[in-house]
Amino acid sequence: MIARKRRFRLLSERLLLRPPQHSDFIAWTALRSESRDFLVPWEPTWAEDHLTRKAFTSRVYWAQRVIQAGTGVPLFVIRQEDEELLGAITLDNIRRGPAQDGTIGYWIGARHARHGYMREAIQTLVHHSFQVLDLSRLHAACLPENIASRGLLESCGFKYEGVAQSYLQINGRWRNHVLYANLRGDRRGRTGIGQV
Repeated sequence: MIARKRRFRLLSERLLLRPPQHSDFIAWTALRSESRDFLVPWEPTWAEDHLTRKAFTSRVYWAQRVIQAGTGVPLFVIRQEDEELLGAITLDNIRRGPAQDGTIGYWIGARHARHGYMREAIQTLVHHSFQVLDLSRLHAACLPENIASRGLLESCGFKYEGVAQSYLQINGRWRNHVLYANLRGDRRGRTGIGQV
């Protein structure tokens, strides 16, 4: 008898967080397309084939590989009520040994922003990272002018730690990013948004 692999999934009050599946292609392409103007200022430049089935298939296989290797947890954010795709969140660059840390990144479709979905997704993934994966530290970074993302991170317990010069290419340019971290044992509460 062959044992079936249990599919990875996290549940919160309103959300299901699970890896992307081939059947998500149409919903993902539609959401990314309709949210292009909302997302492009904050993301690396989209490749010409970004919205193609081939690129999406590669994304699905990449997600399966990193989950199996234990180096990442790429998840789609699905509303339980109607199974609608809202966005995605990824725990990536998981390091073990003395570091025990990882990096969180996320995006949400324009029409789903500011409804608390990404806050709920981040809180769910942070809890899983600390309680199940036994990580000690989570990192996140965003552009200094992305006040919404900075406020979101702080509301989820991330603390401002500084600025990384030319951290990532965003929308075709090397950009500085503000760095945030959430520590498993940190109970100092929220900080104000730092000045850059």
